[in-house]
Amino acid sequence: MKGLRDRTVEAYVAMVRLLAQWCAGDPAELDEERVREYFLHLVREKGLAPQTVRQARAALTAYYVEMLGRREWRVFSTVKTKDKHKLPVVLSKEEVRQLLGAVEEERFAVPLRLIYLCGLRLSEALHLEVGDIDRQRLRLHVRDGKGGKDRYVPLPQAGLDMLAEHWKTHRHPRYLFPAMGHAWRATERLDPVEEARAQQERRKQATHPMSTSGMQRVFLLAVRGSSLNKKATIHTLRHSYATHLLEEGVSLRYVSAYLGHSSLDQTLVYAHLTEVSEEQTQRATSRLAAALTGGA
Repeated sequence: MKGLRDRTVEAYVAMVRLLAQWCAGDPAELDEERVREYFLHLVREKGLAPQTVRQARAALTAYYVEMLGRREWRVFSTVKTKDKHKLPVVLSKEEVRQLLGAVEEERFAVPLRLIYLCGLRLSEALHLEVGDIDRQRLRLHVRDGKGGKDRYVPLPQAGLDMLAEHWKTHRHPRYLFPAMGHAWRATERLDPVEEARAQQERRKQATHPMSTSGMQRVFLLAVRGSSLNKKATIHTLRHSYATHLLEEGVSLRYVSAYLGHSSLDQTLVYAHLTEVSEEQTQRATSRLAAALTGGA
């Protein structure tokens, strides 16, 4: 009734389930002191990240205060968290090329390339539809992104050509990246031509897009099989996109809009990661020093 997104509802239910497992009983029967002990358990023993603790606080506030009416409880207002501001992992252009080049199967490689080319989140990429491509203006319409926001992102001509060729492999009337389905192993013994036709037909009739978990497994295998000594995830491609755009001279305001950030503060972190910006700063400060001494 509050209009929360499905993933938020699932996360809230999971948090209450974890509390039930911890107390080995009905969470509704716990008093405020036991709930306080649970939060101490999450921080001290489990060592959960601040963001996860905040999610637990929001879920249990909804459960106890809004659903069970424990409005006199103060435990939730005493739970404080402080984020650790770490710079995200970023790949160089050559590292991106090397990593994505290691993904041989095209139905996995194409969405990963698109994530990098357009700075998309994984779920945003997989849920793209054929009608979301604006061929005339060379852009993608990203619908229902984080926070329920829509946005447009530039699509290079090479990206449009890539999507057009990829679509021909399944010709699904709606999805750009339809799921293969659970029955794909049944035709492993067919000859390659028949197998390709069977796969195309299954994908053409898919009722949902590819799963995020499957894509994450593929990417993890690619990272493990590469020579990269970085803890990269699919989201690293989005970080790399933002950093590389800044290095190419695209303004911070535009990069922020393409990423779907709610404020420039979220995007400023990438300014700390651009090698070009550091070089420009060095040259600029050298000119300032030269001006002080009367140099050119």
